[in-house]
Amino acid sequence: MTDPVSGLQRFCALVQYDGTDYAGWQRQVNALSIQQVIEEALEKLMGDPVRITASGRTDTGVHALGQVFHFDARPGIRYEAALNTLLPKNIRILEVRPAAPDFHARFSARKKRYDYWMTSRQPDPFTWRYKWFRPKKPDPGRMREAAAFLLGTHDFTSFTNCHHHPDKSLVRTVTRLEILEEGEDIHLVFEGTGFLRYQVRMMTAVLDAAGRGRIEPQDVRRMLEMKDKHASRYNAPAHGLFLTRVWYDPGAADWTKTAAKGRMKDDYEQTEP
Repeated sequence: MTDPVSGLQRFCALVQYDGTDYAGWQRQVNALSIQQVIEEALEKLMGDPVRITASGRTDTGVHALGQVFHFDARPGIRYEAALNTLLPKNIRILEVRPAAPDFHARFSARKKRYDYWMTSRQPDPFTWRYKWFRPKKPDPGRMREAAAFLLGTHDFTSFTNCHHHPDKSLVRTVTRLEILEEGEDIHLVFEGTGFLRYQVRMMTAVLDAAGRGRIEPQDVRRMLEMKDKHASRYNAPAHGLFLTRVWYDPGAADWTKTAAKGRMKDDYEQTEP
């Protein structure tokens, strides 16, 4: 629906990007971000500044297979094709579609999925950007035992660097946490209603520590119960992490078929909400 006063319409977009060369999603003062690059491309199309809002921020070096953002712009433009002409090859718009005026990429989201990849295979020029190299493969059984303590609803203060604010809860719900073996790779799948900053990377690193025998799986429960930012000193590097999918209410934005064009096709088809 086009706003009768401004003549603008709300759109939602699905984007993939390689985060290696960017200082995360959010605009920065002295570094290049994904948001800045896309907004500058939109400004070239529109002739005026355009603000975009994502489902969430990804940190420096984190990648996305299914990030969602919304923006307000003139109707009648093929934004997917136009933007991909202007954007660098490491940022690709998969789809742009009209959205309801009250659609919000962040606040309308119902669930998110992150995937983390680690490998015991020596890095090569084609994978070193996307997998955390572990010289010794961690024990998946011990990792799964530890992961069981992270499932469900918890206060994740011990697994974030967020400054605690009395008006903001650090309680989150992890609905899925799988440890998958794929040859020399370990593939971790996280799904939940939302995640705190560094939460997935810190959980990944703690599971790796349990898998390598540096901590006991039961230590994860103790870390959670401490509710202390200093309870865990572990944090996995950013380059193995992917924001894979964001779920919305039916009719708001269902990107299943589009996102399945990426490398997670089979897994998407198995995880319909």
